[in-house]
Amino acid sequence: MFDWNDLRYFLAVARHGSTIAAAKALNVNQSTVQRRLRELERPLGHKLVTRTVAGYRLTDIGKELLPYAERVESAVLDLERQTSGNEGTEAGIVRVTCPEPVVQRMTPLIDRFHARHPNLRVEFVISDRYLDLSRGDADVAFRSGDTDDELVGRKIADSIWAVYASRAYIERDGAPERVEALSQHRLVSLEESMSQHRVAKWLASVVPDRCIVARSNSVLGLMYAVKSGIGIGPLPTAIADGESDLVAVLGPIPELTRSWRLLTHPQLRHSPRVAAFFDFILGEREALKSILMG
Repeated sequence: MFDWNDLRYFLAVARHGSTIAAAKALNVNQSTVQRRLRELERPLGHKLVTRTVAGYRLTDIGKELLPYAERVESAVLDLERQTSGNEGTEAGIVRVTCPEPVVQRMTPLIDRFHARHPNLRVEFVISDRYLDLSRGDADVAFRSGDTDDELVGRKIADSIWAVYASRAYIERDGAPERVEALSQHRLVSLEESMSQHRVAKWLASVVPDRCIVARSNSVLGLMYAVKSGIGIGPLPTAIADGESDLVAVLGPIPELTRSWRLLTHPQLRHSPRVAAFFDFILGEREALKSILMG
C-alpha cells in the first residue's frame, strides 16, 4: 500500500511541470520530490511521470490516476477545514497571501493584531499570483481584481493604476499624451506566466508585442524596470506615487481599476482564528486604505 501523503508530490509535479517548481511549492528540496515520487510509483507498479526536455509530463497511467488523486486531496482539505472550523479557541497560524509590496507596509498593522491576539500568528505567503484557497494554499487573501466566486469576503479599498515613467526616460524619450501614443514608446509588462493579469491583458489590447522591451513576474519587478528607465508601464498608484523618480504620465486607467478584497474559503470564515483576523482587519479599514491606496 502506498503512503497517501506521497500524492501531494505527484499532484505538485503534475501542476507545475517540474520537480524544481514542485519543490518550491511544497517548501522542500528537489531530491525529496523525486524520492517521494519513486516511493509512490513502486507499490503502484507504474511510472506516473516521465522526464522530457521541457520538464516532466504525466504518463498515460498518470493521467488516469490524476483525478483520483485530486479527489483524495479535496477530501483531506475538506476534513482539515471542518476541523479548523470546529476549533474552540483562538490559537494557531493564519496564513495570509498578498502581493510583495503590501507586506512591508502592513507590518505595523500585523504587530497590533499580534498584540491583541497573542495566541495567533500571521504567516505571509507572498505572491502576485492568485493562490488557490480552496486547495489550502493559504487561509486568507488580500486580492485585487477578478476573484473566485467560491470565496467569501469584504471589499476594503480600491486598487488604482496609472502609467508611469522615470524622470530619466521622460527627459530622453518624452511622455505619451494619450493611450494611443503608447505604441510609440518602449513598455514593460508581466511575463507569460501572468498573462491573465489585467495589466498584461490591457497592454496586449492597446499595444503590439514588439513594443514590450522587458517582462517581470511580479508587480514590484515591474516597478523596478520602470524606475531603471528601460521603458514605461502601468503601476499601482499606492506604491508608484511614493517613488520620487517616477512620474504618472497617463491615468488613472479605468480598465485597470479594481476592488481590494479580504477573502477566505466559506468553510474557514467562522473558524476562531480566521474570524479574529477578519474582525480585526475590518475594524482597521481606514488604516488599511492608506496601506493599499497610498
